[in-house]
Amino acid sequence: MQDHSKAPASWRIALPHSAAAVPVARALVRTALAELEHTTDGDTAELLTAELVANAVEHTSGATPIELVVELRPTGCQVEVHDPDPAPPADLTRPGIEPPDPWQEHGRGLLLIRALSSSCGHRPTGSGKAVWFRLPAVPAPRCSPE
Repeated sequence: MQDHSKAPASWRIALPHSAAAVPVARALVRTALAELEHTTDGDTAELLTAELVANAVEHTSGATPIELVVELRPTGCQVEVHDPDPAPPADLTRPGIEPPDPWQEHGRGLLLIRALSSSCGHRPTGSGKAVWFRLPAVPAPRCSPE
């Protein structure tokens, strides 16, 4: 059973500005949640992390590494991806004018983040921006006496 009195734990890692960053980011989130036996939905955390990292790689230019920050708190987790482009991500915190085309490969990542996270957003940083999402911790099921 998890001790909810623990202080937040956080991980910060620089990732290559390439598609190779996506599986590394997923593995870091999976490992962080497992190590601390955190109750956030790991599959959703991995999926949304992959979307943020893929967006950062696809929509920013240059060889500057992107940075992944994972913070686990008793109430849930927050994942941030820092990239060098100060422009905010299109349609992250407000719905797009037109829904994404279901036949296109792209265009649903930010929709998934909005739909599956408890909150999401972006903020400027000294070197670009950070795009983030939060997921709540899920209470552990109580064992009923037999």
